[in-house]
Amino acid sequence: MNNRRKLVIALGAGALVAPLASFGQQQAKIFRIGFLHPSSATLSTSRVVALRSGLRDYGYVEGKNLAIEFRWADGNYERLPELAAELVRVNVDVIVTSGTPSTRAAKEATTTLPIVMTVTGDAVGSGLIASLARPGGNLTGATYFDPELTGKRFELLKEAVPRIAHLAAFVNPLNPQAMGTALQALQVVTKVKKVALEVFEARGPNEFDNAFSAMAKKRVDAVEVVDDAMFISNFKAIATLAASKRLPSTGTKEFAEAGGLIGYGVSFDATHNRAAYFIDRIFKGAKPSDLPVEQATRFELVVNLTTAKALGIKIPESILLQANKLIE
Repeated sequence: MNNRRKLVIALGAGALVAPLASFGQQQAKIFRIGFLHPSSATLSTSRVVALRSGLRDYGYVEGKNLAIEFRWADGNYERLPELAAELVRVNVDVIVTSGTPSTRAAKEATTTLPIVMTVTGDAVGSGLIASLARPGGNLTGATYFDPELTGKRFELLKEAVPRIAHLAAFVNPLNPQAMGTALQALQVVTKVKKVALEVFEARGPNEFDNAFSAMAKKRVDAVEVVDDAMFISNFKAIATLAASKRLPSTGTKEFAEAGGLIGYGVSFDATHNRAAYFIDRIFKGAKPSDLPVEQATRFELVVNLTTAKALGIKIPESILLQANKLIE
């Protein structure tokens, strides 16, 4: 074979190999996240934005090297186990959860796929993890001491409305966290403040009217909405009912934004953004059991002055000075 022919063959082979190599380089791994949430997409927009922003900071962009499978329970906890099982079946690389019910559903659906909690109330107390430093199993992420927040909300409400002597605790009996440590914490703080506490339950929106009518009959002075995803999906309706019964109300900061009087709680946008750190570590080979669970450290107080005015309540300066946000 003459030298010219050898050169032509070599160049031809090079032309064939080069595109193949280039094609291989373009096929970067696409990481797949399963996002399991007990509420709805509409009510979780800012949290999803915060998660995506955090992921971009670590170089993960949807359509490029990332895909997210969303599953929404729309406040119906009974759907969570099947939604979690779906994410396991589609073989995502990690499941991201929000709230104790969705985290528990994911943990029961798989013992091998990594799970990252964006936020879960008292993950140790609820038995989801062994400890913050050594969570064990396939679960890591962020938690917060929900019972402490429950008590703090009442203290703020009592400071704003000192006349409160009879408090309604509005709970979803299907939520073990709400019916357990959160309610216990509220019982402790109301006892210290010498305020009578009465529990009113609702499993779904169809039970709201009866619950608030019962509160009116029992002549409660105020209502605390205990953390629950189904309630989150219906904060506007709950806040409207509280106002119609002339009841000062408290709950999460989102509750106050929806029309409640006072809201205090974790910045869920911040915890969803921070979840990207855990996801990145797992994508790079870390085991969830080796990643200590973090406690949420950013809390926000929201006061709805429009609601206060409608109820004829003058919010004291001591509360206004603490507020991160005033709604007028």
